[in-house]
Amino acid sequence: MSEVYIFFANGFEEIEGLTVVDLLRRAKINITTVSITESQEVTGAHNIKVIADELFGESDYDNAKMLILPGGMPGTTHLLQHKKLRELLLRHNSENKMIAAICAAPSVLGMNGILEGKKATCYPGFEDKLIGAIYTNEKVVEDKNVITSKGLGTAIDFAASIIEHYQGRKAANQIKSSIQYEY
Repeated sequence: MSEVYIFFANGFEEIEGLTVVDLLRRAKINITTVSITESQEVTGAHNIKVIADELFGESDYDNAKMLILPGGMPGTTHLLQHKKLRELLLRHNSENKMIAAICAAPSVLGMNGILEGKKATCYPGFEDKLIGAIYTNEKVVEDKNVITSKGLGTAIDFAASIIEHYQGRKAANQIKSSIQYEY
């Protein structure tokens, strides 16, 4: 049973999704890739095909510690339109469990009321969709149970923030050092 789930839709930003998966697995954090399509094969925004670990309906997510949404278009739109994912995000938020989103995907949280009164960031041009949020132009923002990040160029910082949340700054810095990322 996984602790962390990342949701892939056709049109997801590959680097944002796969960087998170790669770095969390290096940190030994149990992360499962989930397709919200009817196939385990998901095609990213740049036509890179990925095989997800499972389909959306194959888990109950009751023991999930974190749900993660990568950005990309039209992936973010597909995430927003997925009714069962919306219900899961709302339930997770009501239980104060962690949710993370990068690039355009924080808009999914904003448009569902999850960012109300929380600091958040996103890809430029999506600020108006962070409904109820206190927008900040930082690379990565953690406020209460939500972590948000600006986009592809901040994917390593985003993943490191998730690692730091669970394992502390030293563990996050060790992962960054192992991939020759300056910190």
